[in-house]
Amino acid sequence: MRHIQFILLLVAFAFCTQARAQTELGDYGKLVLNTFVPDQVDEISADVKSMLQSKLNQIVAAKGIGGVTINPRFVMLVKVNVLTKDIIAGPPTMIAQSLELNFYVADATENTIFSSLSIELKGVGASQTKAYIDAIKNINSKDKRIGDFVEEGKNKIIDYYNTNCEILIAKANSSAKTGDFDAAILKLSAIPDVCEKCYEKSLANIEQIYQKKIDVECTVILKNAKFAWQSNQTKVGAQKVAEELNNLSPFSSCQNEADSLMKQIAQKFKDEENSAIRERMKKYNDGLKLKLDQLRVQEEEGRRNYALQKDQQKQQYVLQKADQEAGGLRGFVNAIAKLKMSLWRNESSNYITQNTSKDYSKIKTK
Repeated sequence: MRHIQFILLLVAFAFCTQARAQTELGDYGKLVLNTFVPDQVDEISADVKSMLQSKLNQIVAAKGIGGVTINPRFVMLVKVNVLTKDIIAGPPTMIAQSLELNFYVADATENTIFSSLSIELKGVGASQTKAYIDAIKNINSKDKRIGDFVEEGKNKIIDYYNTNCEILIAKANSSAKTGDFDAAILKLSAIPDVCEKCYEKSLANIEQIYQKKIDVECTVILKNAKFAWQSNQTKVGAQKVAEELNNLSPFSSCQNEADSLMKQIAQKFKDEENSAIRERMKKYNDGLKLKLDQLRVQEEEGRRNYALQKDQQKQQYVLQKADQEAGGLRGFVNAIAKLKMSLWRNESSNYITQNTSKDYSKIKTK
């Protein structure tokens, strides 16, 4: 019964998530530029470096591509050269500097530059740090030159995914065939939704790969749980079984078999005064209930957002009904894949952390 409720709830959730496609997974599916301030030829203070980092974050945020992403491949960085430095007699003595700021959008995997921009700024201050800050504060995230530079880099990233889509998906599927499911999903989850066709393909593959992953895992988990129970049909064995089965995904093909095993164990201890076992059984059942409750919350939020979305569509896109309906269908089809991606993200957080780092200092800008 619980399995049927879960499926029904999932279907309802799928219909209600179209309006949340951009936000339900944070930065998943979103084109994001990471930002980085490397060590400079002329050493700068921590305050200057922090200010440069903040400016980079403002620039990508202004273009709608800021945030934190599991894909560290693409980055915007800046290097500063001192063109001139003059000491102005005081009192007080002041330092005047002309700076050349070189901005880059780069591919850290291929070590290539997608776009670049050079801007000259001047700053004056009572110290070199203050002179740097006086110049850097004049960086305007809405400057057309900066906007064009970011747009060029963004378009080249999109071109990269559109051009290499089949290769990227093939590499991910190759990883999945060898059992490296996390690596496969990680590769596919980096494809941004602005590359619509490639993104759609990536979602379809993510769903299939995730299902293979949890089915393989559930076979091992269930085997371990059964062995634990056959080996020791006491409260210790029961606790071991519950601990094993708590690792199952709600999408696992062996979920019903796991439920049967837990019922068998619960029946054995039904007439025994064993609060520890009952508590362990309760934890297992509460774990499934919590997942369902989380989906219910998402469903209600999705329903509200979906209603607002439909009202906006009626006002703005009356003449595009056919396209809307097609988008609604895609939203339904993709919602399950996105939910599975979300579950994978929670289950594989350690793997993601260990495998999503790049040494941006090695990017060659000249």
